[in-house]
Amino acid sequence: MYPNFKNHVFICQNKRADGHPLGCCLSKGSDTILNYMKTRVKELGLENIRINKAGCLGVCEHGPAAVIYPQGNWHTIASVEEAELVIQNHLCQV
Repeated sequence: MYPNFKNHVFICQNKRADGHPLGCCLSKGSDTILNYMKTRVKELGLENIRINKAGCLGVCEHGPAAVIYPQGNWHTIASVEEAELVIQNHLCQV
């Protein structure tokens, strides 16, 4: 039996060497975003939402990068305030 999540959020946790031309989401604070979103979704009782770390999503130059499935909505989430907007506008509406 598989879980029945309405949304599955992947947040890039990729780490590249300092000075890499593409940068990396981890150095842009994606770990803070991941931890905030996991905690906040739990606080809100959104049991049908799954938040996971991801390897490189291929857009680190725009990061911290996140994608929400099954819709395939891509986001740059640069602060906990932006993470809260994503939660309220995309995840609480499920």
